[in-house]
Amino acid sequence: MCDQCTRRTFLGTGVAAGGLMLAGASWRHAWASESPPGPSGKARICVIFTGSPGPNDRGWNTDPPHFEAMKARLAEAEKKLGNVELAIGQSNSVEETAALLKAAGPGAPVLAINLSCFALTRVVGPILEGNHPMVVYSLPASGHDWMYPHRWQRRGHPVTLMPTSDYGDLERALRLLRVSPLLRQTRILLFPPPQGTAPAQSPDEVKKRLGAEVVAVDEKTFSDLIASADGKAVEDEAARWTGEAKAVFEPNKEDVDKAARVSVALQDLMRQQRAQGLAIGTCMGWLPKGFPCLGFTRLRDSGIPAACEGDMDSLLTMLLFQYAFDRPGFQGNATFDTSRNVLWTAHCTAPLMMDGAAGKPAPYLLRGHSEVGGSGCVPEVQYRIGETITRSKFVRLDTILASTGKIIEVPEKSVHACRTQIVTEVRDAAKMAANWSSILDTEDAMTLLHRVVIYGDHMDSLRHLARLMSLNIVEEG
Repeated sequence: MCDQCTRRTFLGTGVAAGGLMLAGASWRHAWASESPPGPSGKARICVIFTGSPGPNDRGWNTDPPHFEAMKARLAEAEKKLGNVELAIGQSNSVEETAALLKAAGPGAPVLAINLSCFALTRVVGPILEGNHPMVVYSLPASGHDWMYPHRWQRRGHPVTLMPTSDYGDLERALRLLRVSPLLRQTRILLFPPPQGTAPAQSPDEVKKRLGAEVVAVDEKTFSDLIASADGKAVEDEAARWTGEAKAVFEPNKEDVDKAARVSVALQDLMRQQRAQGLAIGTCMGWLPKGFPCLGFTRLRDSGIPAACEGDMDSLLTMLLFQYAFDRPGFQGNATFDTSRNVLWTAHCTAPLMMDGAAGKPAPYLLRGHSEVGGSGCVPEVQYRIGETITRSKFVRLDTILASTGKIIEVPEKSVHACRTQIVTEVRDAAKMAANWSSILDTEDAMTLLHRVVIYGDHMDSLRHLARLMSLNIVEEG
């Protein structure tokens, strides 16, 4: 083993080491073959301006400059997001609303933007009758229609309200509205056995509730991909990992090479299967062929959620986060220290690109897996102290568990528990520990234990998403 060696002593010095560092610099852009597979089509969203703008000096209405500014912001968001297609129109009658919905396509979610007083309430009928998920965006003083969306939601309609002057919330609305259409285009690969709540383990229930397809993969198929992995791609993958690491501790060259080979094989698998999610129920037994942890990090950083220990609830949580926020999730185990009012999250698989594709990768160490005597090769990612996080889990296909916290501690080199660790200050650690997973009727440890962490405070967006998808939301702690 290479205990406490730096990346230079691990790789060697001179020209070879410099070449490997160069390979590492292109980390987030390089895939073994081609770009990672996304959903096959765009999420088509119907944008309906209700009523007409009025004078800009009087009345309960939106004026023409605001109208034009909103249209411009929508065009900007459509271009930026890339995977949404907007069908935009204006409605002054139920007939015009029905025609816009028909043009947008069956089941299209709706962004309704009210322009004048009571215009929305006069034309909303076809949206509610068709049970279209709908975000109502309401500028201040644009009318009194803001009072009704939550009333409709309480009657069972998938509706939420954004009463705000922030045009950035138009983009946020599109992000949330695209989640369900993208899920319906999602293909998930599963190496059995699955874990998690019973509905999440059922491919039929996942298909029925979310529209996503779950396909089982046998071990031999993947073993063949490992054996046939391109040697140059494996070499480059190992070079990127070692070249960018702050230090390499337990893993030796064989450990890194085996993990890199699995990473390349996982990329090949997802590309060949055109899949957007992965769960491996047998990952703890993979050490002889190479642990999948580096590969999981690689997939998550590329926008493909990958769940450890077959946890389908965590995988579906990561898919919600990816589609809503374009950010990967850190799936981990929880443990508390009530004397400090903190919750730890720890796991041996963790994404580097927690700020999303436009951000910078977090620093990391290469370590052996903590639960198998330090063998293998996994990343110990050092996340940003002071960062606000959202911790969540989508369970039973009907409920989102969620809380927020702030990272106050990250070890320089972890000792106990899994390798990547964050210590987060929470609102009430004692209350959170007492009520942990209390809504789940199971004794399965992994189902109770795991949560997914994402950078940022997304509680408000999760509440909106829950209304749009007719889910319950439980705030933990």
